[in-house]
Amino acid sequence: MASRRVISRLIAATQQSACPCHGCAAGGHPHHQAHAINQLRSFATPVDTVQKEYAFEVAASNLRFGDGVTAEVGMDLKNMKARKVGVFTDPIVAGLAPMKTALASLQSQSDLPFEVYDQVLAEPTEDSWRKAIAWAREHDFSHFLAVGGGSVIDTAKAANLFTVYKDADLMDYINAPIGKGTAVDRTLRPLIAVPTTAGTGSETTGAAIVDITSRSFKTGIASRALKPVLGIVDTQNTESCPTEVHISAGLDVLFHSMESYTAIPYTERIPRPANPILRPAYQGSNPVADIFSMWALQTTVKYLPRVAKNRDDYEARRQMLLAASFAGIGFGNAGVHLCHGMSYPISGLNKKGPKYKHPGYMVDHPIVPHGVSVALTGPAVFQFTSPSSPDRHRQALAIFTNTTITDSSITRIPDREVGAYLYEAIARFLDGLGVPRGLKAIGYKKDDIGMLVEGTLPQRRVLDLAPGIGDFAGEDGREHLTKILENSFEY
Repeated sequence: MASRRVISRLIAATQQSACPCHGCAAGGHPHHQAHAINQLRSFATPVDTVQKEYAFEVAASNLRFGDGVTAEVGMDLKNMKARKVGVFTDPIVAGLAPMKTALASLQSQSDLPFEVYDQVLAEPTEDSWRKAIAWAREHDFSHFLAVGGGSVIDTAKAANLFTVYKDADLMDYINAPIGKGTAVDRTLRPLIAVPTTAGTGSETTGAAIVDITSRSFKTGIASRALKPVLGIVDTQNTESCPTEVHISAGLDVLFHSMESYTAIPYTERIPRPANPILRPAYQGSNPVADIFSMWALQTTVKYLPRVAKNRDDYEARRQMLLAASFAGIGFGNAGVHLCHGMSYPISGLNKKGPKYKHPGYMVDHPIVPHGVSVALTGPAVFQFTSPSSPDRHRQALAIFTNTTITDSSITRIPDREVGAYLYEAIARFLDGLGVPRGLKAIGYKKDDIGMLVEGTLPQRRVLDLAPGIGDFAGEDGREHLTKILENSFEY
């Protein structure tokens, strides 16, 4: 199908004074109009079938929030009449209180068989997913339970999907154009998610993210069918998180909120799906997602610095858990855009290039934690997107500066300057959390920017939601991404 930019250019050509092939100046001549119209007809999809979206859907897991609610998970699975449960966690969480509580809860229920997979990789790769999928396929699980951060929950989602689709290959459901992006048309097994970090919001969404190491970037699978049936958000489960993990997870919440609030409106997304099952999980900003995203942004700006200063601040940890789930509902329905799109090659290429290992992460391989990789481009991204919706970016600026949208310090800023002010406000906020000051600070060189651009371009699932960009398939996309990454090099 032709891009919007190509189609618009050809439509405009029917109204121009010069023939697009001969350069003559007999304005409005039927030959000139016919030339452009014939080019339009040459595309596989007729122009008049490319319609904008007119609807949005709201999806989220059922959530249970409270102090100690992990102990109820055994009863939940028993109530669901589970026959056999596949339990997913990672090697670190396997020895911590949240997992011990979950296992005790399962063991307290008579006749509730379960098997544990505790080898989930932090920042999972396609190989680690394939291993988890192979393990799940060896068992006849009726239900799944994930206890851990986003990596664990996402891996359990993948295992669930490919247990139902026993003969499918991983790439059959990976987002297009990287994979085939096949629609999920079967009901998956019930999955309960117990997050142990206040970050990804994966307990509320149908998204699962994986590192495609062969191509040095991340992508994923997005379908409402992957969404957990229940998210158990337990305030006790982030007590053991190191401070660095709290910060990185909280940065993910911050930019989930910012990106979903500033994504293109759902009414601007094209094409309108021919069948409701094809309507993507990431739909563009909409009135319901806006409410959740803004609450999450306000809460994160207020409480993440408190957690960074004192991880034993119970109220701050509690509020960040809520913010993570709220942001999950926001971006799970609206989507994210540029920060996340560029974060995928930033993380992926690090394993071959800079080999940066973030402090506080007990792993034996290079790692740019997801929240950090997203934050590195944050100031430059929102400076770039600001002209697309100055009012929304002004609202974000008010939150970062602890003022109100009606305060004179905010209202006096001309629309054209809001982005520059927001750049500085976000940069100051990140600096206060000890986030590396740009790509240079984690070892990238200016020569790497081209590779980062090429790793971002295939991320259509999120790039198509970016405001102020235009057609990413053309040279404009490369130019814009290059400028944003250059402005993210150091600050």
